[in-house]
Amino acid sequence: MTTAIRFDDFVLEFGSGASAVRALDGVTLSVPEGCLLGIVGESGSGKSTAAFAAGRLMPQGVQPTSGRLEVLGRDVWTLSIPDLRQMRVSDLRYIFQDPIATLDPTKKIGWQIREAAVGGASPQDIADALRNVGMNDPDRVAASWPHELSGGMAQRVVIAMALIARPRIIIADEATSALDASVRTRILELLRDVSRQRGITLILVSHDLWAVRKFCDRIAVMYGGRVVEEGPADRVFDQPAHPYTRALLAATVGHEARGDRLATIPGIPPLLHGASPGCAFAPRCDHAQAGLCDRMRPQTEAVEEGWHLLCHLWQDIRQKGRSHGAD
Repeated sequence: MTTAIRFDDFVLEFGSGASAVRALDGVTLSVPEGCLLGIVGESGSGKSTAAFAAGRLMPQGVQPTSGRLEVLGRDVWTLSIPDLRQMRVSDLRYIFQDPIATLDPTKKIGWQIREAAVGGASPQDIADALRNVGMNDPDRVAASWPHELSGGMAQRVVIAMALIARPRIIIADEATSALDASVRTRILELLRDVSRQRGITLILVSHDLWAVRKFCDRIAVMYGGRVVEEGPADRVFDQPAHPYTRALLAATVGHEARGDRLATIPGIPPLLHGASPGCAFAPRCDHAQAGLCDRMRPQTEAVEEGWHLLCHLWQDIRQKGRSHGAD
């Protein structure tokens, strides 16, 4: 199976010298073509940075210091500017959080969709693109200005702009967080269905764990600039193996019973100025062992085929959980 995006122990830093901040601390992740992957984690975990790094959408002063990041087999950070632009045009498209900010306020919708298409688009192509994302009156929408659209309509337009280019990869970074619940569900259903029909690799970067479970095949959980657990979404949600994944799910709103108190994760995510010497989650982990978790950097271990994590003690933690359940 062809790999759409591959991170190989990829390190990315903001700034240089002693003041450099390490945003990605050795990300290892392989995304097969056609996969629907959700990337989750707290703010500051590195998920959006990893998503933007795939398209080299980073400000000046941000550079990889080691490792490799490939998109469709090409090292993104060694591509020439013309080749990088071509990749963004033909292969990789983004859907950002604020659709109104994404659209040009000085141009009508039809013009913007035509410009987004590779080689241009006819009025019929534009109407079809809008109809494919659920617009019942595509001609009226095409003749509209961005400020005349609702948030849900604007996001559908942005999706139409991404899809009309027929990319092989779409990365949606918190693309529905500003929408109400019913519109959010319809947008995610649209992205999932179109991606599966066309074989598009879809990466959803989100705080909404339950949406990721419903709409994604696989999930990658990030913490401290690393992927700490990655595997099939249903398996990871039903039997989370990493302590951080367990804590994140316990703190997530949506499936608690009336009167239940949500769990919290004490402390804050780390601000790294170099490689984490041990497990970055150790200071916040109830299971951490001094001298092991705080000093030895965990390496990738397999829970089962296609399901991996970074944790020294995951087998002991899982066994204890089963023992307590038996009691």
